[in-house]
Amino acid sequence: MNAASEKGLIWGTALTQSIGWGTLFIPFALVLQPMEAELGWSRAEINGAFTLGLLVSGLLGIPVGRWVDRHGGRIPLALGALLGAAMLAAWATVEQLWVFYVIWVAMGAAHAMALWVPAMAVVVALSKQPAKAITAITFVTGFTGTVFVPLIAMLTERFGWRGALLVLAAMQLLPALTAWWQFRGVEAPAPTHTSAHRGALGRAMRRAAFWGLALCFAAHVFIGVGLGTHLVPLLRERGLPEAYVILLVALHGPFQVAARAVLFLLGTRASMRVVGLLAAPTLALALGWLAVAPPSVWGLMPFVVLWAASDGLMTIVRAAGTAEILGREGYGAVTGALGLIGLAPRTAAPFLIALTWEWGHGYGAVPWLLAIVAALGAASFLVAARARA
Repeated sequence: MNAASEKGLIWGTALTQSIGWGTLFIPFALVLQPMEAELGWSRAEINGAFTLGLLVSGLLGIPVGRWVDRHGGRIPLALGALLGAAMLAAWATVEQLWVFYVIWVAMGAAHAMALWVPAMAVVVALSKQPAKAITAITFVTGFTGTVFVPLIAMLTERFGWRGALLVLAAMQLLPALTAWWQFRGVEAPAPTHTSAHRGALGRAMRRAAFWGLALCFAAHVFIGVGLGTHLVPLLRERGLPEAYVILLVALHGPFQVAARAVLFLLGTRASMRVVGLLAAPTLALALGWLAVAPPSVWGLMPFVVLWAASDGLMTIVRAAGTAEILGREGYGAVTGALGLIGLAPRTAAPFLIALTWEWGHGYGAVPWLLAIVAALGAASFLVAARARA
């Protein structure tokens, strides 16, 4: 791949992933309470649909990853983005709970095809320096929350939650067009036999490093999905003004990018093993701070800084670290399997935290629960980093 193609891969992937996450994932937390108020559904019922979508996404991870390994990313990335746009439009018109659940089954398929794992499989397959390319992509995607959280809040205030979702559906058409155009004729290296990819996956699963990464990433995704769906109402419960709630959530992006900039400057001197060993325990520290922090912007700022730095670095470790520790052969299938193993905590997070909120009459216990999960994830990454082939 020449320099121009490498830049095109980076910028195209950054665009599709920023808009994809901003329209297909972030809106849920921001329209949760308006949906409760209008439709009369409980928080657990609404989160159950989101949980079902995550379940579908996880189950499709391995077959989508194998498709990308063999045929490239054009079809899943483009069709997944298009499906996501259609489901956002359907979500904007929903009136019945069972229809909402059907929408999120299809939305889960869109997540599996259009979001991070297949996109990173393409980058790892095509880029000469995947760790550097992924870090560059995350410079842009790190601002997704910074852009989309206030944007969705503004759209919801002006047009209502239904109108906001229709605007986001129109925006989601751009990633579909970009992916279809970007990968025409350059979909992947020469296809290999499916049996070879299955062999690579089997060899990876016989290594302690695979299971250490699997447990670490499962913990990370439990926390990420849990905070993604509940952080806004958690901060509102602390009594913060709405503008401060949006500010704290939106600052996640710039602090992510700052951490990634340091990593980018270190270049090849930064081993993904070392980065993970620093980032994973930082997440536990961040959540512990959230549990005891005073309910003010400055009191909660250390949580945002530590959480964003850890989250930003672990996103790179999840993509580039897997290739460094387990190798690039059969990368799509291997990362799909890692995602499948994390399926239970990923899908359980929104629903379990919603139940914890209901049973505890508030979010008081949630940060402690997440801190314990983060500590277990850090210990698991230590196992992966120290394991030998």
